[in-house]
Amino acid sequence: MSHFNVEVCIKGVMLLLENASFRTLFWPQPSSKTPKIPKIYTKTGDKGFSSTFTGERRLKDDQVFEAMGTTDELSSAIGFAMELIMEKGHPFAEELQKIQCSLQDVGSALATPRSSAREAHLKLAAFEEGPILELERWIDRYSSQLPPLTAFILPSGGKCSSALHLCRAVCRRAERRVVPLVQTGETDANVAKFLNRLSDYLFTLARYAAMKEGIPETIYKKNDPSDQA
Repeated sequence: MSHFNVEVCIKGVMLLLENASFRTLFWPQPSSKTPKIPKIYTKTGDKGFSSTFTGERRLKDDQVFEAMGTTDELSSAIGFAMELIMEKGHPFAEELQKIQCSLQDVGSALATPRSSAREAHLKLAAFEEGPILELERWIDRYSSQLPPLTAFILPSGGKCSSALHLCRAVCRRAERRVVPLVQTGETDANVAKFLNRLSDYLFTLARYAAMKEGIPETIYKKNDPSDQA
């Protein structure tokens, strides 16, 4: 796979650099003593609180962290699906890798609640419309190659397709976690729009993967009580 443009991840990294605990953890101050390997654990969350990129301390079950955590789960699910997809040599693996970077930007936007953010934070964490439009182009391209849907389908169609359906379901949950933050003005509406388009993309891509692999999708059939006899 060719290298993708890493610039889409820059905003998230810049926000992390603003976080003092993050800088201390990964870039310790120079010392005359032998440098120590930084520990991955900081113990700052032991009492059930965590920090946003704005420095605000909130409970770990806050809506902001629920949305961030579900977005991280989505990226992890996509990463797993990508392993199966790359084994099959599907070229759309690069699109999924780019989406993972966009999800990193989504996380940066979510971690910057507007109620505690300064203008500099908002500028760095802004989530633009570009990724949404790109998803729509990809959806249109794959949809034009698929047979029309005439019935409900179940998650199926092989390992790649089924993994993408799982990603779609997680994406829907991430969208549900983000909508309350948009409604209260804590995050950009483009974040919810992106997740909405992403779930459509993942559904379309799941069908496309099944078609390319020649594996039929399972059609939903209502259970007939008479069949139980």
